[in-house]
Amino acid sequence: MNGQNRNNIKPGLEVDIVLKQDQRSGKLTRGTVKDLLTKSSNHPHGIKVRLQDGQVGRVKNIHKREE
Repeated sequence: MNGQNRNNIKPGLEVDIVLKQDQRSGKLTRGTVKDLLTKSSNHPHGIKVRLQDGQVGRVKNIHKREE
């Protein structure tokens, strides 16, 4: 799944995001979604989220949980 559609992203999901300061390098940060910050249903650069640790960035990858 990609991080451009808001429907794919829910609090509690593990995702890779790009932080604002890492946009040039493309460095990814992994974490768990706390809040969705983008209001529109999709965004070409990825839905903006806040992670549990407070970091904010745009979702690039969504990880499936092994259950």
